[in-house]
Amino acid sequence: IIFASNYPSPTSEHFDLYAVNVDGTRLERITTDNTFNAFPMFSPDGRRLVWASNRNGKVAHETNIFVADWIAGGN
Repeated sequence: IIFASNYPSPTSEHFDLYAVNVDGTRLERITTDNTFNAFPMFSPDGRRLVWASNRNGKVAHETNIFVADWIAGGN
């Protein structure tokens, strides 16, 4: 499961992407940028991850789309 959250600072606009196993184990932070990162989605074949982020924005609140190869971790 992949999701976006600001749980370390609930009043912040700083969201990061996290992954967790279906049973709730192995929470892993995926993004570490100090901006807004959200709306994650896997490609249909599960090999790529796409998400929206304010990183590298030229103006305030500019949102860019990022695509990364997804390399799944071990068990």
